[in-house]
Amino acid sequence: MTNGKSYHGGMLLSVQGTGAVAVLVVLLICIAVVYVGKLAYLGYRTRGKKLPPDPPKPQEPEKEPVYYIVEKKKKRVKSEYSEPRRFSFK
Repeated sequence: MTNGKSYHGGMLLSVQGTGAVAVLVVLLICIAVVYVGKLAYLGYRTRGKKLPPDPPKPQEPEKEPVYYIVEKKKKRVKSEYSEPRRFSFK
């Protein structure tokens, strides 16, 4: 006998529902552990790289870009190209 109380009175979910909730909880815990581990590994790697700041380097003047024009030779049957020539726009 159950002393007048229903056997299923205290159950909010079925057995399958309880199992599904347990699986979701375990999945979320595993995902959280993996991400915490990744963040801890990144923090550990960057912790050892404390280097003194480098002094600022003097800036070099910007050089003008160099353009090359390659001309196809027309005397020969084979397709060969001449050496590139330096060309600047001024």
